[in-house]
Amino acid sequence: MHKLLVTLTLSILFGFSASHANPPMQPFYASVMKMAPEGKLGQVIAKEQIATSVKGAQARRIAYISSDVMGKKTISTGLVVAPVGPAPKEGRSIMAWSHGTTGAAQNCGPSQILNPAVPLNEYFLVGGNSWTDYGIPSVEEFIKDGHVVVATDYQGQGGGGIHQYAVAATQSRDLINSVRAASSMQETGAGKKAVAYGWSQGGGSVLAAASLPDYISQAGTAADGIGFVGFVALAPYDMAASLPKGKIDQATADKILGQLQSSFSTDILSFAHFSMALYGTQSAYSNLKLTDILTDEGAKVIQAIYSNKCVHAAADTIVFAYGKEFTKLLKPKPTNTLAWIQAFIQSSVAPVNPVAPVVIYWGTKDTTQPPIQGKLYQVQKCQTGANVNRVQLPGAQSHFTTPGTAGPLYREWIKDRLAGKPATNNCAEAAQLPS
Repeated sequence: MHKLLVTLTLSILFGFSASHANPPMQPFYASVMKMAPEGKLGQVIAKEQIATSVKGAQARRIAYISSDVMGKKTISTGLVVAPVGPAPKEGRSIMAWSHGTTGAAQNCGPSQILNPAVPLNEYFLVGGNSWTDYGIPSVEEFIKDGHVVVATDYQGQGGGGIHQYAVAATQSRDLINSVRAASSMQETGAGKKAVAYGWSQGGGSVLAAASLPDYISQAGTAADGIGFVGFVALAPYDMAASLPKGKIDQATADKILGQLQSSFSTDILSFAHFSMALYGTQSAYSNLKLTDILTDEGAKVIQAIYSNKCVHAAADTIVFAYGKEFTKLLKPKPTNTLAWIQAFIQSSVAPVNPVAPVVIYWGTKDTTQPPIQGKLYQVQKCQTGANVNRVQLPGAQSHFTTPGTAGPLYREWIKDRLAGKPATNNCAEAAQLPS
């Protein structure tokens, strides 16, 4: 009888007995979700002009062709903001923004906000005015300087399919293809030169994009010949940087996954990110199942929540349904752990030197994304001759104050890269840098 009541309660809370339906979508995205992901990488398959308060700018929502970590074609959506008026002969440089965590449902793309083509507006900060982070850091300054700005949502955030949250190897391809999309649009006046910048989840995608030379240079796309002159990572993550190198055996995989479960179960928001990463990663790899790590009930709950809600609402739902007992959704002993750890590694930054200089900005009070991952990334890449600089932000900066505080610094760094000046780094001191 107790089991029947639990099942009935869960069915009411999460709609297990009903067929799944995507959350309500604006007409632009509803129409895009009906399209097939067919075409060249970066090919714009839908666009609509929207209003923007950025002076001297024009803005559009776009949908374009991308691909995931396994090479499967996908559709991603996003924004393109460009100066009005004629472009220089060589075309405008492209600033490609990669956003932080917003969620895994179809309505979690930042471009879907009613007025998305604005400076970054953060949910957690006092001045935040929405249920999610949206907007584009430094968009006003970049438009004033004559650049085109493209801000991708990621696959599964308005273009159909399941968002592969925390699969940086997929989000990095969305980032690269957003540059191709912007470059291919006559309305933007964009050229081929680009800089990638991103924060948190987007910071990880920036690092991953920097190590995809073959993907960047491949031919037969909507805009062949794009070239990145720099990569800016704000409080980035790199799962592979903190995992053992070389072949991982079963015992090691069991230990690593156990440690991950423990470290991400200390509070509800950490668990929300972890469980969403499980949801996103298993959608990318056919040999993974949510029930490898979650209980049967947990898998149903996570599936129901993340297919319909963005990250903060998802966390609230878990609290409402389970309170402090949310860890009961996890199996005491996960299975298929070796495949999961291998997937985490494949999803991360490839063991390839970046194609252009990288700079990482981090704050001493960042408890959301451990700065140690950025440090390990730098140490490992510097050891193989890469140009990676790592900059501690002034004052006591948290994860959420990082984008605003870093803005003046990375804008100057970008100007130097566009001017062709050599990039300096602190690789020599990397091993002694504070974490």
